[in-house]
Amino acid sequence: MSPRYRAVLFDLFDTLVRFDRRRLPEIEINGRTVHSTARLLHEVLAPHAPGVDLAAFHGAMISSWQDAERRRAVDHREVPAQERFARVLECLAVDPARCDPGLVEALLETHRRELAKAAEFPAHYGALLERLAGRYRLAVVSNFDYTPTALGILESAGVIGLFDTIVISDAFGWRKPAPSIFLEALGRLDVAPRESLFVGDRADIDVGGAHGVGMDAAWINPDREALPAGLAPPEFEIRDLGELGPILEP
Repeated sequence: MSPRYRAVLFDLFDTLVRFDRRRLPEIEINGRTVHSTARLLHEVLAPHAPGVDLAAFHGAMISSWQDAERRRAVDHREVPAQERFARVLECLAVDPARCDPGLVEALLETHRRELAKAAEFPAHYGALLERLAGRYRLAVVSNFDYTPTALGILESAGVIGLFDTIVISDAFGWRKPAPSIFLEALGRLDVAPRESLFVGDRADIDVGGAHGVGMDAAWINPDREALPAGLAPPEFEIRDLGELGPILEP
């Protein structure tokens, strides 16, 4: 074990799993092709709101996402998927009280199922994580608005049992780069920030957030993007998660 670290913490999407939006169903919206779960979700809604067409539903989904992003940017509080889908219905003037009580849950489950299909877990990641789990305490710290999706992806990949703790912003309430979500994970691991390495693909929220609580950071930067101005460089910069091996397995 590297004497420098006792724990390694990972972001989820585009770090542990690759998300390929092109795997989502194709739909035609106002003459253009987009990849979205909207058609399947619209089919769930249609019996309750037959007057809502697919274009209007897709527009409501985009509006709810933009509203959630604006709110998240204010103080890094998470907007859970349940709340976001309730906003979709509000945009469409659909009263949930007049619908099946399980409508929002059905929308969420359909969305979860399709997002999971778009997530890819590279085979060589699993072998690396198994080796690291024998040397370090491992954790996942992810910004995501629906915990069952994140946990389901890790379970399907066969690696969920390798992590000592998993902190998803939906369940915790705060998103990276808020210090509290990093400190929550470190507290569960019972390790100090200086004993830990955070691995993620976002320079602003992963590298900056980790540095903000005193952790080292490894930045996955496959496209060799420039580091944003004013941000301290990560301790390590890699192109693929597999490159952690030489760093953490001396």
